[in-house]
Amino acid sequence: MEAFNATKWKVGDLHLYMADGGSGSPLLLVHGFPLDHTMWRGQMAELAAHAHILAPDLRGFGLSDAGGDVTTMEQFADDLAGLLDARGIVEPVVYCGLSMGGYIGWQFVRRHRQRLRGLILCDTRAGADAPVGAQSRLVNADRVLVEGAGFLADGMMDKLLASQTRHERPALADDVRRMMNDAPRQGVAAALRGMAARVDATAWLPEIDLPTLVLCGEHDVISPPAEMQAFAQQMPHARFVHIPAAGHLAPLEQPQAVNRAIREFLA
Repeated sequence: MEAFNATKWKVGDLHLYMADGGSGSPLLLVHGFPLDHTMWRGQMAELAAHAHILAPDLRGFGLSDAGGDVTTMEQFADDLAGLLDARGIVEPVVYCGLSMGGYIGWQFVRRHRQRLRGLILCDTRAGADAPVGAQSRLVNADRVLVEGAGFLADGMMDKLLASQTRHERPALADDVRRMMNDAPRQGVAAALRGMAARVDATAWLPEIDLPTLVLCGEHDVISPPAEMQAFAQQMPHARFVHIPAAGHLAPLEQPQAVNRAIREFLA
């Protein structure tokens, strides 16, 4: 595996952790909830030969500092722009986000368009939460502060990984569960509140003129393929790619297929 630097960078009042390595144009890998940058290990290892990989831990996750009680998608996007500044990255990046990383991506496009040369959206949604979903996130945020994130893992595992993945690769399922169990309580709660408050990005889709790759696992029940294909069709320069035998965590479940699609896109 390509050697990666692992450094904490000062961004505003926080220190944010990022692994970076490889060579070429920058590829920013933004993890989902409630995970950390290690969910991209299958991409980091292989794609470092094709791009300069930047894989941060978002505020409140992994080895990064936590912020306040609520972390909006706008705040996450601004953090990432600050992280690029701190690292001295001036070349436009390809932004690749999974799930919550995709929600942040919509805001990154709105707020930092000049920093982008392309967009990769993995297993994510353009729409906001329905009221019942938003309320559930707020209830879970309070519960996480008391219990930790273990109950989220219990409730989400069947939705995160395809049935085939869970049965054939129990070690991967255990690793995802560990990542979720270890997620810092304050960061998880703040992100849940931020996701509950996020805006609907659907109206922005026709305006997003960036080259865009939309990837979705065949068995994703959180952001279903039909929904993702529909929003990709509203974006003028988007290509939809279906990832077989994967659920919501397609980059972890089927790294070879995901990497092949990303390599073709970068080329």
